Amino acid sequence: MSERTAEPAGVGVAGAGYVGLTTAACLAHLGHRVTCVDTDAAKVTALRAGQVPIAEPGLPELVEQGLSDGGLAFTTDLAALREPALVFLCLPTPTGDRGAPDLGAFDDALAQLRGGLRPGCVVVIKSTVPVGTADRVADTLGVSVVSNPEFLREGHAVHDFLHPDRVVVGARDETAARAVAGLYAGLDAPLLHTTPASAELAKYASNAFLAVKASYVNELAELCERLGADVVDVVRTMGLDNRIGSAFLSPGPGWGGSCLPKDTRALLHTAGESGLDFSVLADAVAANARQCDRVVAKVRHAVTGSAEGSLAGLRLGVLGVTFKAGTDDVRESPALAVAERLAAEGAQLTAYDPGAQADLRLEHVHLVDDPLLVAKDAAGIVVLTDWPQFRDLNWAQLGQLAEQATVVDARNLLDPGELGQAGFAYWGLGRR
Repeated sequence: MSERTAEPAGVGVAGAGYVGLTTAACLAHLGHRVTCVDTDAAKVTALRAGQVPIAEPGLPELVEQGLSDGGLAFTTDLAALREPALVFLCLPTPTGDRGAPDLGAFDDALAQLRGGLRPGCVVVIKSTVPVGTADRVADTLGVSVVSNPEFLREGHAVHDFLHPDRVVVGARDETAARAVAGLYAGLDAPLLHTTPASAELAKYASNAFLAVKASYVNELAELCERLGADVVDVVRTMGLDNRIGSAFLSPGPGWGGSCLPKDTRALLHTAGESGLDFSVLADAVAANARQCDRVVAKVRHAVTGSAEGSLAGLRLGVLGVTFKAGTDDVRESPALAVAERLAAEGAQLTAYDPGAQADLRLEHVHLVDDPLLVAKDAAGIVVLTDWPQFRDLNWAQLGQLAEQATVVDARNLLDPGELGQAGFAYWGLGRR
């Protein structure tokens, strides 16, 4: 593909959600003039004041920088997208019927943009959308359309945008492809120019593969327990093979969040619509559902002494409710799935999470702001999110406060030896 250029561009961004706000702030940081449009007036007002509604390291600083130097603006007026040469679509595509993405917000934006873009405008799709969407948008809007999928991890989104593993540009129009590639000038990353269909599928394929890998290691942890092996040693050995790598090889209560569940469902739906039985991915999804049951069974055994013991009336402490460390996101959180199952069996749950928003209200969990309150009179403590801060808690003090010094570490986050010295019985996943 032609070399990227570094000329500043006028950019519009439709949607100030997680992806849209990160995209807008980072492109402004790269020197482009960015206008971000969102229909939520309260959100726009807050953003104009530099108030970022999501917990993402580095994002508030970039928004403040963009506002200060005039490179970033926020508005509710969709007409602001008539002037930029490039318009990014960053609308939510949650799970809809039968696993297919719900494109309601995305299509509403298309309807409002139709006939309202400048001649020669290039529309760039950041939203995760089904294969064929870029071609459909091109037909609808009568402009060149580029698929430029995002690969942003929550808690690392700014870093991932500015230090990407790859930049994917799916386009039929070479001129449009060059224009989008030019936005990323100066970033040290491979640039892949492909077709829109391949770019769209690559996003789903990447997340689905991560889901398969995560389910694999959870199944492996179960096998380690049955055979007397230690999953920590096993995956350390695996990770040193550069064909495998160490990422996504940590057992846990399951995978969740805003991306992997919906993207695996969407890819399974797409495969089914095309007549393919994507059994490897379907089995990974089924294994993920079983993982919640395994963790609950381990908690039951640890605190009652029996796999068939009753949790009714027992007080349990929970460390972590967000779907992973470094975020305040509880969407499809496996930690909450386990907590809800424990509550359904009659356990009384008190939880602490350093990233949870102060106004978060959970139906079956009493959220507190001090980890010591989690341990008070507890029959056991369950670690469900991989916050590194949990390693530094005063576990000896927690053990003194607990009715029963038992910890179920569903993230293999803690050091069993240190927990033993603090007086705890330690239960991990796949550990001897």
